[in-house]
Amino acid sequence: MSAGMLPSCGDYQKLLKSKDSELKYNSAVEYFNQKEFNKAQTLFDDVSGYYRGTERSEDILHYLSRCYVGQKMYTMAQEYYETYIRSYPKGKYIIEARYMLGYCYYSDSPDAKLDQTSTKKAIKYLEEFLDVYPDSDYAPDARKYLDEMYDKLALKELYNAQLYYNLGSYLGNNYESARIVASNALKQYPYSKYREEFSFIILQSRYQEAILSIAEKKQERVQETIDEYYNFITDFPDTKHRKVADKILAQAKKMKT
Repeated sequence: MSAGMLPSCGDYQKLLKSKDSELKYNSAVEYFNQKEFNKAQTLFDDVSGYYRGTERSEDILHYLSRCYVGQKMYTMAQEYYETYIRSYPKGKYIIEARYMLGYCYYSDSPDAKLDQTSTKKAIKYLEEFLDVYPDSDYAPDARKYLDEMYDKLALKELYNAQLYYNLGSYLGNNYESARIVASNALKQYPYSKYREEFSFIILQSRYQEAILSIAEKKQERVQETIDEYYNFITDFPDTKHRKVADKILAQAKKMKT
């Protein structure tokens, strides 16, 4: 069957009932090439048992994986790519399969406020892919997706730090928690685009801790605030938070004895 000669809807139903596995396979390939992924997937599923153990079995598994990607059914695609990698560790599609496994988890990665299990798996599989195939044609995209995933994890930590800061002194010293979360995030994601925001939360938290400090520790915490201000301005001289940071410095100096 050639491109442009796909069966009509009624003929497709007849094709599904056909016992001709070769016809079904060739039709599935045609549907796939025409981006009719749902119909292609159904036909490939139908003939997969017939071709099991043959050379064509590897092609069918590859096509099925791509059909699920084409339908944006990334969880199913993950399962098929994982099966392919286990079944054909040196197969002709192994480079694509290992890259696409990471890509599928990347595509399943949710908003930063939600659970990031898929994000972490995307990082795992994309890093493994780059370790083995650093010069692959897929490598530039893999690196780009990795950067996005690390930034998403950093953003989740930024949300956590902001949440603690906004809780303030409610049921404990949440400013300390905000500072610790932000500091740990800076260590874990040193190249994140959120570095300035983490650093500013640390400065703000230092200042609030100084305000709330007991007398014995107040001057120590005031000095920590002043030191943090200069660290922040040195790292981000053109910061959008300059006015607020300068105000913190001025207030901290007034608290010095």
